Amino acid sequence: MSAVRLLEAGEAPLLARPFYGNGDPGPIVTALAHVPELLEVALPFIGSALGPSALSWRTKELVIVRVSALAGCRYCVQTHTAVALDAGLSRAEILALRLAGDYEEVFADAAEQAVIAWSDAVAGGHGPVPDQARARLREHFAEHEMVELTVVAGATLMLNRFATALELPTAPGTLSRLTLEGLL
Repeated sequence: MSAVRLLEAGEAPLLARPFYGNGDPGPIVTALAHVPELLEVALPFIGSALGPSALSWRTKELVIVRVSALAGCRYCVQTHTAVALDAGLSRAEILALRLAGDYEEVFADAAEQAVIAWSDAVAGGHGPVPDQARARLREHFAEHEMVELTVVAGATLMLNRFATALELPTAPGTLSRLTLEGLL
């Protein structure tokens, strides 16, 4: 059970109701609906940071699943495990991202290894990212991509803390799918 009541469309403040236009918008929106002023700015930011861009969907999911696993966010790991499957990641790759294996043994692509190492340094470290992780990422990504990868990691950390602190529930359909895939 969530730490806050997840608002149904009819009980949401008027400013939040447009976010319910296509049905149930999910627990992040229904929790943020308590403060529509934050909802109005947070959702466009989250959409820009985690949505389609020059980075591939697969690359973003590498960051999101890895950072969420490092942060211990059950909701984000479960939700984005399903998304990662849709983005083409294999079961073995997802398990490695979720800290259940050595990613360097599972991921053969050096650019993907660099993204995971960068994610580890951004999410798990304190202070500047080590020079080795930065140099490794620069071998495969331009500066604008480095900036975007860092924003994806940072936005994910923000959502990890939000979802964990408020104990947001994972959708039943997602839990069923993860059970079928052996990833729950």
